[in-house]
Amino acid sequence: MAVAAVFGRPVDLRLRGIGLVVLTTLLFAGLDAIAKLLGNSLHPMEVAWFRYAVNVVLVIIVLRAWRQPELFGTRRPGLQLLRGLFLLGSTVFNFAALRYLQLVEAASIQFAGPLIVTALAGPLLGEKIGWRRWAAVVVGLIGVLVVIRPGLGGMHWAAGLSLCSTLCYALYLILTRHLSRSESAEGMLLLSAAVGMLALTPLMPPVWQMPPTAAIWGMLVALGVLGGVGHFLLIHAHKLAPASTLAPFGYTQILWMTTLGYLVFGDLPDLWTAVGGAIIVGSGLYTLHRERLRRVS
Repeated sequence: MAVAAVFGRPVDLRLRGIGLVVLTTLLFAGLDAIAKLLGNSLHPMEVAWFRYAVNVVLVIIVLRAWRQPELFGTRRPGLQLLRGLFLLGSTVFNFAALRYLQLVEAASIQFAGPLIVTALAGPLLGEKIGWRRWAAVVVGLIGVLVVIRPGLGGMHWAAGLSLCSTLCYALYLILTRHLSRSESAEGMLLLSAAVGMLALTPLMPPVWQMPPTAAIWGMLVALGVLGGVGHFLLIHAHKLAPASTLAPFGYTQILWMTTLGYLVFGDLPDLWTAVGGAIIVGSGLYTLHRERLRRVS
């Protein structure tokens, strides 16, 4: 009976959800590594366009969207458009930053995203933020300053691009949380990818360059596949386990980023990046802990 209680269906589903989140972080780390490789050959906006175009095709095929036209419908078109543009901004800024930053440097800055979401959830969503979570936000932002070391000549100027990417992604998450009350997850996935592709299409002629090799074509397709599959797995993971259970495991991405950065580019984080990253992750985990306690109480 004890074994059945421990390994019963609810626990098993949560473990499967956690496994999917860890796999998703690996896919997203691989996406960033490929984007960094492509940054030497193609403009970041072209790379982002391929990422969304392949993603749209993949989502339409997997969801058989021609049989579910309701996926294209939305009750909040303005907010869906804004959400897609924020995700697009996050992608373009991130791809541009990765041309100059190590994977782990960009990841460390981007992990401040949940802290920014916490800070903005009060004024934008009307959520009550206690002093402990505000303290965690402040500590996390100090961690960002440790990573980028402004004015000390420690970090490349492209860290500013990564900060812009993080802010855009935080606003995207805020809108996702708001829209999830009335919109389907599959519809939001399809619409966000479609907005990114359509918004970038008119901007392609000035920056377009024909991918020069079959390997680069393959990497461009892989971008969309990794992004699409990653988001599908993330949606399924949240159907298996609560967000409060899954969220801490999103930080495993920094391990994949560090590993891929070393294996692919020969990069290792310096001391300040490691210290700042640890501060950001620690404050983020504490924020998630306080969020879980608040929901329980």
